[in-house]
Amino acid sequence: MKIQNLQNLLFAALGGILMGLTPDPFSQWWWAWVGLVPLWILGQKLKVKAAIAAGAVWGFCYHGMALFWITSVHPLEWMGVPWWSSLAIASLVWLIITTWGAVLSSLWVGAMSLLTHRLNIFSRIVIACAVFSGLEIVWSWGPLYWTALGYTQSPHDLLLLQVSRLSGQQTMTSAIVAFNGLLAETLLQKPWREFMANPRGEVAALRAATSPLGLVKQWRYAIAALLLISTMAIYGTWAMDRDRMASSNGQAIKAGIIQGNFPNPLTVKPKGWEIAVNNYTKGYEKLAQEGAEMIVTPETALSFLYPDYNPRRVPFDRMVEKYRVPVWLGGFGKTRNPNTEDVNNYTNTLFLIDGSNQILGRYDKVRLVPIGEYIPFKPILGSLIRRLSPLRGEVEAGSSEQLVDTPWGRFIVGICYESAYPATFRFQTAAGGRLILSASNNAHFAAYMSAQHHAQDVARAIESDRWAVRATNTGYSGFVDPNGRTVWLSDVNTYETHLQKVYLRDTKTLYVLWGDWLTPLLCLVSLAILLRNKIERQ
Repeated sequence: MKIQNLQNLLFAALGGILMGLTPDPFSQWWWAWVGLVPLWILGQKLKVKAAIAAGAVWGFCYHGMALFWITSVHPLEWMGVPWWSSLAIASLVWLIITTWGAVLSSLWVGAMSLLTHRLNIFSRIVIACAVFSGLEIVWSWGPLYWTALGYTQSPHDLLLLQVSRLSGQQTMTSAIVAFNGLLAETLLQKPWREFMANPRGEVAALRAATSPLGLVKQWRYAIAALLLISTMAIYGTWAMDRDRMASSNGQAIKAGIIQGNFPNPLTVKPKGWEIAVNNYTKGYEKLAQEGAEMIVTPETALSFLYPDYNPRRVPFDRMVEKYRVPVWLGGFGKTRNPNTEDVNNYTNTLFLIDGSNQILGRYDKVRLVPIGEYIPFKPILGSLIRRLSPLRGEVEAGSSEQLVDTPWGRFIVGICYESAYPATFRFQTAAGGRLILSASNNAHFAAYMSAQHHAQDVARAIESDRWAVRATNTGYSGFVDPNGRTVWLSDVNTYETHLQKVYLRDTKTLYVLWGDWLTPLLCLVSLAILLRNKIERQ
């Protein structure tokens, strides 16, 4: 029995590892379409407790591999954190987030084992999709959302990823679950058993097994899986039609990006601030002279309070006053106590300025990064780590309902970690947002984290049917069209500027209009199936 248990756990681990190979740095996205098969099979064969254990192993392998970049925040000696303490902090945070992902997969396979053993295949597929998508939605309500199944296909599998226009990221998640389920059920049903049962090759039996109707019946689940993929591919081909996309483009804007390539350790040194101001001043002048109509800088590009006067920022301010090209400046805002007018906390903010005394637009970051901007489990970790922000005080979240109006109309804005939250972008798009701006600072993480971040913004562009401009400190910066094609992508750890024509759009995808309607529908159908099954068994 112990050997069998070990084999089951190793089988689950195989599936988790395959799923872990889908995002960068491996980018083998196709494994997502089979990576859930082992867990599905175990969910149908094992009792609930054993299934939950298998789900934990699968989830730990998948999320642990995909999120291993978290450990690259180490070392934090430049912040004054000792080397061993830094290693312990990075490892603990990775372990906590990975464990949370493992809990979700455990709940899913536990639910499959508990609820679906006596149901037909269609019912299993519906319930499996409903539970997995529902768990991801609940997961997205918290601060640790990143490795949803749907994101495994971005930015490489653009053809199939177009289905996210229908009901957002959960559309792709449900498709992956359904396809894996159909393959798993094919293996469980063993359609080749007719041949195995007739080793002597009796003519009548073989004819029945190999007739067109017999083959369709035996391989019906595999055929259904192929039909699912084919339908998605046909829809993707239609959605990616270049003529249709071009006809929906509105006003063109020449947008520029400055990738300052400013290492985080320099943010705590006055000499570092001088380098940052010089890099962004030089980049602004270059883009302005090239004809940029709008320039975007990364998150906290110049980590000063704005609009307060700061002598270190003067060269940049004077350059903006000279050319008057509106620029999205990453910096810090401040909040005041309404009673005393004293500065309470700070906001991580993008300001749209043009050298006048007026702020043309502003967005305050809503989703704060654990460890980077606030300390999760503060009673435990608070004495071990300081914030990455060079400012004193607390970073405060902006309003989740803020909208950003600009001289070109309403924009869709996200800062850093918010790229992983489709609902944030969908809300702004539904309210009239015409272009996505994404600003981040990934300087303290490995390069493949930046690639995963880019993949998140690609997915948001497709769901919203919008052009996306993403400016980062050290890469990857880029421009993405509404089909998810990366028009330009920077290198990593390089200083770069780039000018690109992008377009404002007013189209509304089904997801933008209705939100994630698929998950509630699947949940309602699942409840109806379970209720009917309970009544029939009485």
